[in-house]
Amino acid sequence: MFDHISIGVREIARSKRFYDAALGALGYDCLSSDESSLGYGKGSVGLWIGAVSAPVPPDRESNLHFCFVAPTRQSVDAFHAAALAAGGSDNGKPGLRESYGPDYYAAFAVDPDGYRLEAYCGKPA
Repeated sequence: MFDHISIGVREIARSKRFYDAALGALGYDCLSSDESSLGYGKGSVGLWIGAVSAPVPPDRESNLHFCFVAPTRQSVDAFHAAALAAGGSDNGKPGLRESYGPDYYAAFAVDPDGYRLEAYCGKPA
């Protein structure tokens, strides 16, 4: 359905450190980078990050979040650990979410600008 999604952040360098670590754990790369924007994906850019003066304010009650496909459950674990080590905050430890489905393994983090992120693997253990 989507070709890409774009978000705005206050500090590109801080976001690059965070997303290189968190998305790198899932096998995604920074495919485009300059002083005002970053593009992440695998083969093509699916997430654009741009420097802006007024990013969307964080709102944990909005239900807005971005879910990234993880190739394995281990990569979900690695995403969560990398996100926290790179300045993000915990929003749900890695584990099965059986109420979402029998093989729904996910972890949740919040990036330094307040965007809520999820890494998900739906493969059986």
